[in-house]
Amino acid sequence: MNQESLIRKLRGLFVFFAVGLGGALLLSQTALALGGSSGGGGDYGNTLKEVKDKGYVQCGVSQGLPGFSNPDDAGNWSGLDVEFCRAVATAIFNDPDKVQYSPLSAKVRFESLRSGEIDVLARNTTWTFDRDVALGLEFVGVNYYDGQGFMVRKNLGVNSSSELNNVSVCTNTGTTTELNAADFFRANKLKYKIVAFEKADEVVAAYDAGRCDVYTTDRSGLAAQRTKLSNPREHKVLPEIISKEPLGPVVRQGDEQWADIVRWVLNAIIIAEELELTSANIASHKDSDNPKIRRFVGSEGEFATALGLDDNAWAYNIVAKVGNYSEIYERTVGPKTPLGLSRGDNALWTKGGILYAPPMR
Repeated sequence: MNQESLIRKLRGLFVFFAVGLGGALLLSQTALALGGSSGGGGDYGNTLKEVKDKGYVQCGVSQGLPGFSNPDDAGNWSGLDVEFCRAVATAIFNDPDKVQYSPLSAKVRFESLRSGEIDVLARNTTWTFDRDVALGLEFVGVNYYDGQGFMVRKNLGVNSSSELNNVSVCTNTGTTTELNAADFFRANKLKYKIVAFEKADEVVAAYDAGRCDVYTTDRSGLAAQRTKLSNPREHKVLPEIISKEPLGPVVRQGDEQWADIVRWVLNAIIIAEELELTSANIASHKDSDNPKIRRFVGSEGEFATALGLDDNAWAYNIVAKVGNYSEIYERTVGPKTPLGLSRGDNALWTKGGILYAPPMR
């Protein structure tokens, strides 16, 4: 382990210890002692070189959330977040398989990123002020707009979240869901009891076994976890959405080059859908006269050099080998998958949604 890697791990461990104690002052003092700010924005600076040297991207994912990041019996990972990790690997290596996956619980995911155990966190993680500012992390965008909801057994006789009184609620520790649930029940003067577990599968098992009346998490997560229940048809997701949950990939603060790469990988798959470039047709657009497409496929401009990448066709390669946002969405969480999620807010801004990427120019 080189000196910089050791310093990075120590930063991560100290900040995790500080946050675990719940002391903002301790967090600030720790960061200053390590030569950084209270936001943890130290000079990491070499993530791209380290990734190239080891020959793969280490991607932090969930411990198994169908549609987002989930392994099969052979250990092959699939899902919306997994496809994003593959897109990052394609931008760097022109090979979507040069990724290794670290399954992480919600409780340890930020420590793992801070310490340098992973290069990028793509784990259905909500972008919040505290995480973006106080933990030394940087959210590079949103790859899924979500909101928290509640799932109940149909025989509970509840049709609205406003009827959830004197209930026990299963959820994960280390997530935004506990605070959101507390805010909801307090605001509506409803009585409840939280039953929390570290691992997502523990939450599912507890709810399935009847240890709680309600399961709360992001609505996409409820759709995914319902597929694991003994009798999925006996459960329903209530209609109300109680929070904003913009989910997106995360990197460490202090390495702007790496943040730019990960950010523009996300932007590229969105821009590709805007330009109607797909894995099936992008090869036919290599010689396009459209200046936006020419920049995208690498025929004009020096976008790779600006990012520190080797191939000016990095965005072209992503679409050719992984697909645009629509292709990824449809094959992982879309209406024809077990999750059956419509695009909704995740449709392009030109098609009734809020999905939007800055221009490549």
